[in-house]
Amino acid sequence: MADEDVGYPAEVVEIIGRTGMHGEAMQIHVRILDGRDKGRIIARNCLGPVKVGDILMLLETSREAKKLMSR
Repeated sequence: MADEDVGYPAEVVEIIGRTGMHGEAMQIHVRILDGRDKGRIIARNCLGPVKVGDILMLLETSREAKKLMSR
């Protein structure tokens, strides 16, 4: 597997809230740490436990999650 197939490290900087039909996913802001979009902060949805400061490996950095709707 080539290095570019491994992913891009991203640090969790903020947890925005829960999303999904049953609140199973969390929407978070991450800062891209390496690659073409280094330094950029984007919103992503993720499954599983996560906290501020965690490092995630993203397969791609161009796609961003839609903003949560407030009620």
